Amino acid sequence: MISQQTIQQILSRIDIVEIVGSFVKLKKRGANYLGNCPFHNEKSPSFTVSPSKEIYKCFGCGASGNTISFLMEHEKYSYVEALKWLAQKYNVTIEEKEVSPEVRAQMQIADSLFIINNFAREYFTKTLFETEEGRNVGLSYFEERGFSEEIIQKFQLGYCANEKDTFVKTALSKGYNLEYLQKTGLVSIRYEQPVDNYRGRVIFPIHNQSGKVLGFGARILVKSDRAPKYINSPENDIYVKHKVLYGTYFARHAIDKLNECLLVEGYTDVISLHQAGIENVVASSGTSLTQDQLRLIKKYTKNLTILYDGDAAGVKAALRGLDMAIEEGLNVKVVLIPDNEDPDSYVRKIGAPAFREFVAENKQDFILFKLQVSMRDAGADTQRKSQLVNEIAETIARIDKLEDFTKQQDYIRQCSQLLKIDEEGLVNLVNKYIRERMSKREQQFNQQNNKAGNFEGGDDDLPPEALAAMAEMEGADMGGAPATDYFNKDDKQERELVKILLRFGDKAFNDDNPTVADYIFHLPYDFESLANGEFVKKILREYKHFYDEGSLPDKKWFLYHEDPDISKQTTSILEDKEADLSPAWAEKFEIKTVYGDNAYLRDTISTTNYLILRKIKKMILENQQEMQAAKDAETQIACLQLQQHLKKLEQELTQGLGTVIFR
Repeated sequence: MISQQTIQQILSRIDIVEIVGSFVKLKKRGANYLGNCPFHNEKSPSFTVSPSKEIYKCFGCGASGNTISFLMEHEKYSYVEALKWLAQKYNVTIEEKEVSPEVRAQMQIADSLFIINNFAREYFTKTLFETEEGRNVGLSYFEERGFSEEIIQKFQLGYCANEKDTFVKTALSKGYNLEYLQKTGLVSIRYEQPVDNYRGRVIFPIHNQSGKVLGFGARILVKSDRAPKYINSPENDIYVKHKVLYGTYFARHAIDKLNECLLVEGYTDVISLHQAGIENVVASSGTSLTQDQLRLIKKYTKNLTILYDGDAAGVKAALRGLDMAIEEGLNVKVVLIPDNEDPDSYVRKIGAPAFREFVAENKQDFILFKLQVSMRDAGADTQRKSQLVNEIAETIARIDKLEDFTKQQDYIRQCSQLLKIDEEGLVNLVNKYIRERMSKREQQFNQQNNKAGNFEGGDDDLPPEALAAMAEMEGADMGGAPATDYFNKDDKQERELVKILLRFGDKAFNDDNPTVADYIFHLPYDFESLANGEFVKKILREYKHFYDEGSLPDKKWFLYHEDPDISKQTTSILEDKEADLSPAWAEKFEIKTVYGDNAYLRDTISTTNYLILRKIKKMILENQQEMQAAKDAETQIACLQLQQHLKKLEQELTQGLGTVIFR
């Protein structure tokens, strides 16, 4: 959606040291910068940032990438969100690509709602701290809950005055659209007049992952049989409840660092735990967990610990929806808060250290906990016990990832012991549910394929990369070499070709070819015939497209590419250590040396000659086969003449390659 011109403007202004340095303390070491890796705990710094290559690399955990991938990994932004973050930082006006009027209208509505929500958040916070009613009513309530001013400011809490239309009048006077004010849920129409929806309530802003306000939760402070305790923003263009967890913006770094997400029910639970220093916590806001929310958690960690207040009915209802968490590959634990307390009251009662210790010591495995709760309910009822066995088998069957096979077998063993049933019988039941799920998936897959007009066939119909993968898995020997070697033996030269284009494509070459790119793209070689990864072809195709349009992309375009595979592979290519000679060698050994970026002419010729030589060798082999199959003298003579010509070209290129050995 963002135009190429805007992306180029953003990329031209990126300073990786500045961006990464705003999250990681960096010290200059030679040409690079060094710091402690933000992606794993370490005492000795091994996280290196290279401003010249515009990449980072951790030699401890192996994390690597560029500025955009750093923001995507560290802040959990999408590619577009990372670009917008950088655009805002560098004051780049975002120009959108041509989109349909409908899409543009939706984008404008979303922008308007974000602007209104931000205005409302500032207004409610100002009302809380700077008005007499706000301090006496709203602030007093938060202080009674034990919230410090610091935590109130952190979560941007507020208060809406108990007047009919104070907020809406202010908003309209500032020029905000009444229709959009209604859409956010901040305002409603009563007796043909706009009124404040949240009057007399304390306000809890709900943020997205990048900190923008999606909506609000508003709690009433007086007892009322007519009014609900909480009012939440209605769903609209930016606020979709099943995709949001309260507190994610404030918890994301702690969840990532501790590799665990604590899940509670309400806003105040999250805020109290944060104030106690327990920051890896989010809230479901009283709703059942959805697949989108579980996937949001999975972006940060696979370990989910749910804190329940012990209400039996609530626990059972929640447990029914957690099979989805198992299916998503999450490791789910359950902790019951005792004595009819909730996390908010319990952490205030026993203190943060004791609360942490309690959670650590009282985690129960979700599946075993679910089984024990259900067994207590079933009692001696045979029918209910039979139903329970089926439910547990179906839950275990959802653990269908290959790496979790041992975990699945362990659950079968433990559950069969607790249920006092035959382990083999439970295995068969679990397998039955697995087969049913696989059959259902296969039907869906076939339906999609039939709609798309996909072919059906045997191994002969599979593409080469699929055959290669199968051969490698089966340990096949392709021409005396492992499948991996068969397809990857020329990978180095192909990666080198990409590196040369990215680093030196616009450099001067010779009189016939003004630039390196000119030389490469005028060679008698079809780069679509490259043997290896599709990403090499993708980069070459895209580079060629720019070239044909009369411009040359620099390495940044591919380093920060929206396709994460291309970006990752480009980073890997640019990470490769240079094999250039030191300039001191010229004096020490009294020889002519080529080193550093000045070696690009030598490297370009060497790499392209290698690839052309590979093509010639292939042609020689094909010509030999044709000569052997020839049935008349005329064809044999023609093949022989071609063979002599190809051999001569091979000899010339081999001599030109110098130290390059072709096998």
